Order: sequence, then C-alpha cells, then structure tokens
Amino acid sequence: MPAVLPNDLRTSRLILHEPRPEDASLIFQSYAQDERVSRYLIWKPNTRLAETESFIDGCLQGRLDGNRYAYVLVLPSDDDIPIGMLDAKISLHGVEIGYVLSPVHWGKAYMAEAVAAFAEAVLAMPEHFRVQAYCDVDNPASARTLENAGFHREGRLERFIVHPNISREPRACYLYARCK
Repeated sequence: MPAVLPNDLRTSRLILHEPRPEDASLIFQSYAQDERVSRYLIWKPNTRLAETESFIDGCLQGRLDGNRYAYVLVLPSDDDIPIGMLDAKISLHGVEIGYVLSPVHWGKAYMAEAVAAFAEAVLAMPEHFRVQAYCDVDNPASARTLENAGFHREGRLERFIVHPNISREPRACYLYARCK
C-alpha cells in the first residue's frame, strides 16, 4: 500500500487543503497565466482555463493513486481563494516538492511557512526520511524560501531541469533537502 501524506495542514497563517475542481478557475485568474510566476517552473503560463483544469485533475488523480499530494494554500480569512499550491511526489524514502505562489503574496513568507509545516508533518511519519526540492540557480527567492523552511543546500546539479520560459535546454539547479 502506498504511503499517505496528510490530507490537510494548518499553520498560524495558512490552510493547506486538497485541490477541488472549482479551484481551477481561481488559480487560472490569480497566477497560472502570469509569466512572472512560471518563469522558473517547468510549465509555461496557462493560456486557457482547460490547462489549469487538467492540472487540477492530475493532482486529484495522483492522490487517488497515492503517489502525488497537491495542496492548495488559502488564508483562513478567505478560505475559498487559492493563493498558491504545494505539490508533493512520493519517492522511495522521501518526498519531492514543488510550489507556486501568487505574486500578490510574494515577500510575506507564506511559502516558507507552508513548506516548513509540510516538511515537519512528513518527517514525523516513520516511512519518510527526506523532503527535497530543486530550484534554478538564478532564483534566489526560491532558495531563500527553502532555507527559511529549514532546508539545506546539498549540491548543484548541472543541466538538470528545463525551465521552458527561460530556455529549451536543461539548466543548473540547486538541490535542497530537509532530513531526519
């Protein structure tokens, strides 16, 4: 049986919950079309709502399959409005994460808070020993997010991930991890 991750998480300022189909239109409007948001990500800005809906469908299917757990981030005061997402994929002894946040909420340390809470919950589970993430070497904001969440830079991976909004060729990334 595949390992399961928490269904929902709460921090002092955020709620992380399972995506819902109705989140797609709000995510599309809020940040999925924004070139600034997708600059260092593996996807191009969504140009149609159907792209965002397909992404949410994939997140929900991954949960059913037990190998992917996506979380929508919301503020408790406005819990119907997604401000970002954290996406987690289960590997042999750990979890790999990626994340995205609406530019309106950049600079407020929301993502570091979400990543730290998620890592603590995962590492409290006996079957997981590691939570890891990658970030482009030219993305200091993401590196700072991971460091503020208690992650440590383990290395630099050359020609590792294609960020199609920057180049069609694989780019160097830093590998960060938090382990128990």
